[in-house]
Amino acid sequence: MYLTHLSLTNFRNFSRLDIDVLRGTMLLVGDNAQGKTSLLEAIYYLSTFTSFHASHQRELINFIAAREPLAVGRITADYQRGDRTHRLEVRIIQEKNGVNNSRVRREVLLDGVKRKISEAIGHFNAVLFLPSMLSIIDGPPAERRQYLNLAISQTDAHYTAALSAYDKALGQRNALLKLLGERGGDPDQLTYWDEQIILAGAYIIKARIQTIREIEDLAALAHNELTRGAERLRLVYRPAYDPYSAPANQIALPLDAPIDRTGFSKEEIADGFQEALLTTRKEEIARGMTTIGPHRDEMHFLSNGIDLGTYGSRGQIRTTLLAIKIAEVAWMREKTGFWPVLLLDEVLAELDPHRREDLLKRLNGIEQALLTTTDLDLFNPKFVESAATWYFRDGRLTTG
Repeated sequence: MYLTHLSLTNFRNFSRLDIDVLRGTMLLVGDNAQGKTSLLEAIYYLSTFTSFHASHQRELINFIAAREPLAVGRITADYQRGDRTHRLEVRIIQEKNGVNNSRVRREVLLDGVKRKISEAIGHFNAVLFLPSMLSIIDGPPAERRQYLNLAISQTDAHYTAALSAYDKALGQRNALLKLLGERGGDPDQLTYWDEQIILAGAYIIKARIQTIREIEDLAALAHNELTRGAERLRLVYRPAYDPYSAPANQIALPLDAPIDRTGFSKEEIADGFQEALLTTRKEEIARGMTTIGPHRDEMHFLSNGIDLGTYGSRGQIRTTLLAIKIAEVAWMREKTGFWPVLLLDEVLAELDPHRREDLLKRLNGIEQALLTTTDLDLFNPKFVESAATWYFRDGRLTTG
C-alpha cells in the first residue's frame, strides 16, 4: 500500500497543499514549525481518524480559516492498495450551532461514497512514530490502551464496533452504579448492562491478548537487533479482568513470569468476566464505578526484566518504541496483506550511529516510508541519495 497523491486544505498550518507522493522512501527536511509533522499527522489521520496531538477535532482546522463561522479542513488522498486505486477524503467541518456556539463534525468519503468512520477505518493503513509517543511506554496506562486500540482497529473492523459498544454500555452502567449507591434500589437492574459490557469486553480482551503476543514476538527480534543482542524485550499484558488464575493451593511468587492467555476462547473470557462482575458488584455500587474490564487494562514493557516505564533511560525507551513500531509494520502486513505507510518523525535523534544504521537498514523492503528531519547529516550519504527529498522552507514545500 502506498500514497500516490495528497491534498490538504485548511489543515493545521497548511492553507493549501497539493502534491504527488512518490513510492519508496522520502525525506522531509526543514526547520521546526514548518509543517513536517503536520504532514505526517494528516496521513496518519486517514488510517485512524484520530490525532495524537489535538485534544479536539477543531484544532486540526487551520487557525485562520477557523475564525469564520463555517470552516472546513480537508484531507484527500489517492493510494494504491494491491492492484486497486482508491481515494479517501476526510472533511472536518466547523459550523454554527445556535447564536454564539459552533460545533465540529466529520464526513468521510471512500471512493466518493460517504461512509461511517467505523466502516472506513483500516482501509488505509499507517504506522506513526513521534517523539511524544514515548509516553506509550513511560506515560499513564491510557496511552498504552490507546496505542493498542488504534493498532487493532486498523486490522479488525469488529474491534472498533466492540470498543464503541463497550464505551456506551460502560457509561450507562457507571451511571446506574452511582444511582444505586446514592439512592439504593434493586442491584439486578445492572444485569442488562453487565451483559452488554461482557459481550463487547470479551471480544476486546481476546483481541488484545492475541495482538500483544504477536507484536511481542516481532518486537523482540527487532529490539535484539537494535541493541546488538544486549537486551531482551518482553511485553506484559495485565488485564483488569484476567481470565488466567493460578492453580489452587499454589503460592504466588513475586516473579513476572510469562503467562500465555492465548488459549482462552472468547466464550471462556465472557463467562469469567460475568462471574467477576457479580463478585465485585457490592463494591462497585459503593464506589459508583466499574472497577474491572478493558477500560482499566495495563501493559508493561520489560527489558532484561526491568520495567522501562519506571526505570528505563530515555535511550532505552526510544529504542523500545522503535522496535514496537517496526514490529507493528510487519504485524499489520501479516494481518492485512499490505505494507502500511511508515511515518517517522525525527526518528534518528538521540540514537547512536550504530542504531541509526541498523534502523535505516530496516526500511529496506517497506513499500513507502516518510521520514522528517531538521538535520540531513544524520543520514548516511548513500541513504540520502537513494531517497526522494522534500524541503520545507518559509512555509513552502519544494521537491529536490
